Amino acid sequence: MHNPEDRSFIGHPRGLAYIAFTEAWERFSYYGMQSLLVLYMVNRLLHPGHIENIAGFGPFRHLLETIYRGPLSVQALASAIFGLYTGFVYLTPIGGGLLADRVIGRTRTVTLGALLMAAGHFLMAFDVTFLLALMCLLTGVGCFKGNLASQVGALYATGDNRRADAFQIYYIFINGGVIAAPLIAGTLGEVYGWHWGFGAAGVGMLIGLTIYLSGRKWLPPDSPVVEKSKRAPKPRLTHRERMAIIALLALLPVLTIAVISNQQIFNAYLVWAERSANLIFFGHKMPTTWLITLDSIVSVSFLVGAVVFWRLWSKKFPEPAEITKIGIGSLCAVTGMLSLAMGAAIAASSGQKVSIGWLIAFHVLNSIGFANVFPVSLALYARVAPAALSATIIGIYYLAFFAANNLVGWIGGFLEKMSASQFWLLHAGLCGTAGIIFLLAGHFFGHLLAPGDNQSNPG
Repeated sequence: MHNPEDRSFIGHPRGLAYIAFTEAWERFSYYGMQSLLVLYMVNRLLHPGHIENIAGFGPFRHLLETIYRGPLSVQALASAIFGLYTGFVYLTPIGGGLLADRVIGRTRTVTLGALLMAAGHFLMAFDVTFLLALMCLLTGVGCFKGNLASQVGALYATGDNRRADAFQIYYIFINGGVIAAPLIAGTLGEVYGWHWGFGAAGVGMLIGLTIYLSGRKWLPPDSPVVEKSKRAPKPRLTHRERMAIIALLALLPVLTIAVISNQQIFNAYLVWAERSANLIFFGHKMPTTWLITLDSIVSVSFLVGAVVFWRLWSKKFPEPAEITKIGIGSLCAVTGMLSLAMGAAIAASSGQKVSIGWLIAFHVLNSIGFANVFPVSLALYARVAPAALSATIIGIYYLAFFAANNLVGWIGGFLEKMSASQFWLLHAGLCGTAGIIFLLAGHFFGHLLAPGDNQSNPG
């Protein structure tokens, strides 16, 4: 049975283990596919012999080229499709949250999402069903994503200070899935055949669903509105809750600008690295998707490091508010973009390929920054959200990623139009601007997002 006082999983409720392992496999499947998507389109799918086989692609391409106001090269078209797909991945959780909160509950919604995602991965094995596969994946992630994340917060009583640590642990498991994805699905796709990689992603999703259903009794009860709709009226929001929601909505555009640089890793960064970076090791070219594994290994290390750092910090100094941590993290991530810009500039002047050292520096510095952006921002939105709207607010949180990934697709097309150093400096400027705004916002209206009087940490 679900028990908020349970500490059987490294000091946390046992339900966190089932949620975390489920999410690890879901992320394995998602990032296994995503790490291959742009490379697959650029190197095979969007070329003659394949592109004409995709059902419905003619009108779809016409729509994209209308939006982008002109013909798109293979790389720009792949970037646009990537941005549209990964953008809508973060929009559909709003519908999934409403479906869970108002209609069928979280368990059925998560199960439906997992089945749709598995179908989508398997449909990627065929040229003709490419757009249908993306639609299944979009719908599936929408049902799955916010509803699983909202269950993390629901494992803890109000004021339980383990909640923030739980989201750090949750992100560590996410990155565990991302580490394995390029090594297995990425290598299968790049070396043995694209469709082997997509098939492996589908199998991973089915494993995740099995884990989730086997741990159902340890998870929180379903959304309160679903359980109580026949017995109790919908709870009204307090003035404080309404003001806090307005503050969260105001921060969404800033979060959008902050995460563009990180989200570009799966798009233009992979195309640029495949063409411009020295990936030769012991006479063999390393699969480009392995850069995603490198990023995930570094990310896990600094997620753990962030948990330890802030615990040690809080013993001697007041711990910064969540919005301040997000601002600091955004500014740290700027240095990673500057590393890519510098490496690209040096390579351009010397006529050689970019040294892998600049890429490693980017991943390290970027991961230090985003260890204080992703889990902290998710924890902030989950904590501030009123209980009756928890899954919906998490869905709204992902609006920032919807907008960011669509911008990633548009900005990714600039890779062919400007120098690489200018391209990465543009990303540094966006991330730095967001960091400054976060710090200013924390100073002027951070009190709206501080924990309530009944919570232990006054912020």
